[in-house]
Amino acid sequence: MNGDPQNPQHDPGSEKRLLLAFALTFLVLLVSQPLITKYAKQAEPPPAEKPVPTQPAAGSPQPAAQPPAVQPPVASKRPQATAPAATIQAASEQETVVENDLYRIVFTNRGAQVKSWVLKKYNDPPGGKPLDLVHHAAAEKHGFPFSLWTYDESLRKKLGEALYMASAEGGAPTAGPTLKAPASLTFAYADGETVVRKQLRFDHSYVVEVEASVEEKGSAVQAYLAWPAAFGDQKEPVQYAAAQVEWYSGGRNWHGGEKVEREAFKKVSGGATVGGPLYWAGVADPSFAAVFLPDEPGSAALVTLQGELEIPKDASNPQSKELQKVPVLGAAAGDTRGVTRGRWFVGPKAVDVLDAIHVRGTESATDLRNLVDFGMFGVIARPLFLWLKWTHEHWASNWGWDIVILTVIINLVLMPLRITGMKSAMKMQKLAPQIKAIQEKYKKYSFNDPRKAEMNQEMTALYKKEGANPVGGCFPMLLQFPFLVAFYAMLTAAIELRHAPWLWIHDLSAADPYHILPILLIATMFLVQKVTPAAGMDPMQQKMMNVMMPVMLGFISWSLAAGLGVYWVASNVIALAQQLVLYRTKFGREMKAQMEKHARKRAK
Repeated sequence: MNGDPQNPQHDPGSEKRLLLAFALTFLVLLVSQPLITKYAKQAEPPPAEKPVPTQPAAGSPQPAAQPPAVQPPVASKRPQATAPAATIQAASEQETVVENDLYRIVFTNRGAQVKSWVLKKYNDPPGGKPLDLVHHAAAEKHGFPFSLWTYDESLRKKLGEALYMASAEGGAPTAGPTLKAPASLTFAYADGETVVRKQLRFDHSYVVEVEASVEEKGSAVQAYLAWPAAFGDQKEPVQYAAAQVEWYSGGRNWHGGEKVEREAFKKVSGGATVGGPLYWAGVADPSFAAVFLPDEPGSAALVTLQGELEIPKDASNPQSKELQKVPVLGAAAGDTRGVTRGRWFVGPKAVDVLDAIHVRGTESATDLRNLVDFGMFGVIARPLFLWLKWTHEHWASNWGWDIVILTVIINLVLMPLRITGMKSAMKMQKLAPQIKAIQEKYKKYSFNDPRKAEMNQEMTALYKKEGANPVGGCFPMLLQFPFLVAFYAMLTAAIELRHAPWLWIHDLSAADPYHILPILLIATMFLVQKVTPAAGMDPMQQKMMNVMMPVMLGFISWSLAAGLGVYWVASNVIALAQQLVLYRTKFGREMKAQMEKHARKRAK
């Protein structure tokens, strides 16, 4: 992210690099301890379901080699009108403002859509002003929020350009056309052939209740409310790429939680339709979301929208003429039977906010909590975040120090496992000469020779006699691995860390602008590697690993969230302290003396 203090990014590329680093770490362990391989198993995740493509959205490029379009479901027919409907339309464009303590929304009667949706409690970094969730450049090209999307492109254009009559109830206007929630706003349009009605009701939350219908020559038309493209917090290419179209159909995942479908821009087809049941559906980035919650999940449908936008290559210089293309995602959702009724959540992906939004029609999804993607180890990451949040509310009011406190507690809980692993590694280091002698004794035999089994028997007897476990040093590390990945997912998914400062860090969700944390990570990892026994490893290999592994992990962490760097460095410091303390115990002094003696023999 180049240190730009933007919203937290769960960048898939960064996560892959992080996982690759750990894969290489364990590969070294596997090479040095061949017996570990019999304990390793791999699981392959099931393929994700894909939406059925239909007609492309306006302004959305047609994907290459797209499957044949599927005709949209047939809308219910109403009796043909006996007389033309009365004409209802405004003479000029007008704006209406609706606000509560959380947002300020500017509606225009042209298209009955949203021109601005400002969140009062979240700032836009470049100017420090409240964040406008409407991405104006994307909206100008692909459509504004709450516009009506239909399968008929000409009708879609007509609905977006029409001048609606606006009327308000409740929330008496203050200064000018401003409504204070609770209030309702209704838009109506009719021209003799087309009749449109859109009603929106506002309260003191981030949820807007909606009802919309379109009739064409007396017949109901499928017309869905849309958030057509992007969010206002997206500035860098990685932020556009992190957006996803998401929905929940009632499925369960491997650990019994909700199986939320998430489609990144590479998998989204512009204009594809996902049929019901849908309990919630919409578009989201790591920090914010616009999601539809239908009153009737069984007849709900989602249309995925994708387009492109040209942005300056240098995000800090909006006037730059050097441009690059980025993907922008959107979604339209409604009821296939012609009248859409439900609610739209538009706001931050804050856990306490999402937990309070009830999902109708299913007992399996009680709220919107799973809009926050805690990753493959979400069963660990979510409790970690709730624990971190509790620490923030009761112990320390700075998220950076909260991470340090939580890191200390996690390492204290895992200390017995870590000490066991250290002792196993030290015992294996002590036995290294005897293990090498046994291997030399049988190296003349091929791998398939039955006499190789005698080597394994001798080594097993040696382990049993000395009380050593060849996988004892690795197993505790394997147990800690899910915690580290879960911590990474938790820090990148939590909007609470967006723009959270700590010491020299201005945003714990973005990269360290001065790269101090990655440098500290390299230094502390080097020291940990240096004092940690490496059983069975050649001295030259060990020296290379002592340098290569810290440098590689430091490189990977260079652009990761600073919050993860705080956790990682603190963990290394604690591990270093534990190893040094262990060397001061009776067992540690004996093992260290044996290792030094063995090192002197090898040096001769």
